[in-house]
Amino acid sequence: MTVNTEISLKNGVNVQALLDARAALEAAPDAGQFTWRTACEWIDGVHSRSTIEGFFGLGEDQSHTQVFSIDADHPPQFAAADKGATPVEILLSALASCLTAGVAAVAENRGINLRSVKATLEGDMDIAGILGIDPDVRNGFKAVRVRFDIDADASSEDIAALVAQSQKRSAVFDILTNPTAVQVTVG
Repeated sequence: MTVNTEISLKNGVNVQALLDARAALEAAPDAGQFTWRTACEWIDGVHSRSTIEGFFGLGEDQSHTQVFSIDADHPPQFAAADKGATPVEILLSALASCLTAGVAAVAENRGINLRSVKATLEGDMDIAGILGIDPDVRNGFKAVRVRFDIDADASSEDIAALVAQSQKRSAVFDILTNPTAVQVTVG
């Protein structure tokens, strides 16, 4: 797929390329089956490093232009070295990134000029679950809150519609709000 870089972009998102990809995938739906991959290696303590370099999509293996790495750890309050964000913070970051990208893409498609977009996320958790103190306490978030501050050439109603459409199309929002089959195996 070729991306047309001569299109005038307000927010840096080539919506025409996305619309062209959508049309191509409607004609060849099997090409839209993607498998995203990451590998994670234990470093020491509760510090680990995930690397992301490729995925399967458009009918074949694909590579990123570079290898990405994400360190995860826990803060000293958990007797750890604090060499990376906690896994739950990385999850919040993934949600924020996905929703923010959606806001930029939808704004571009609707001809709305963005000056700034900031998402602030909070997730509430009772750690009595993950520490095994109370088996009735959920290990994960009890609630997640996302707050957007958006400065754009648009009405407050149009900005709310941008966020709503981003939420509707966000893969990470869907993963977090709908059950997903997760299979864990050893060796």
